[in-house]
Amino acid sequence: MFKKIRRLIYILLLLLLIYKGITVYRAVKNVLAYRPLVEQVLDEDDNDTNEDLVLAVIYTETKGQSEDVMQSSESSTGTTESISDNRSSIKQGTKVLAENLEKAQAADTDSWTAIQAYNYGSSYIPYVSKHGGKNTIDLARKYSRDVVAPSLGNKSGRTYHYYNIVSILYGGGKLYVDGGNIYYAKQVQFNLFLIRLVDRL
Repeated sequence: MFKKIRRLIYILLLLLLIYKGITVYRAVKNVLAYRPLVEQVLDEDDNDTNEDLVLAVIYTETKGQSEDVMQSSESSTGTTESISDNRSSIKQGTKVLAENLEKAQAADTDSWTAIQAYNYGSSYIPYVSKHGGKNTIDLARKYSRDVVAPSLGNKSGRTYHYYNIVSILYGGGKLYVDGGNIYYAKQVQFNLFLIRLVDRL
């Protein structure tokens, strides 16, 4: 009896994994369709930001399912949903990425600090520079708790559950309300792996 139940659980888990794998594959293929536009925008702006990195940010932000594919509105106008076309979103998003990467290099921090700053804002870069020069989940968590969340009204440290493979692997899946995403750089890193893997298939 128990063997049959265990076998059924294994089959269900396997089917779930297959379904999830197909879903992720399709989402990544959808994002890869933006490569020609990303290449074009980077070319026009003489921007040498890595194309795969831009695609990984697109996957992390929207999986390509929004007109503002890089969620660039706030960095452009200070308000959400003010960008309504992919080209403008990629143009603004790649500009911010390039600026962050330059600032991170000048501040002698790692490139993942620049990626985390895409979520937190560029003020995160000097913060990391003063605290060891390397982005970590622990440092991102402290910045979220002590800087981002209080600046947006969460002064009590309220949290909520945030579950995905990266958040579970790197810290139990909790974020501070209004505190940004402490796992952002790790998610982009993981999604960069997915982009490159699917692109080779």
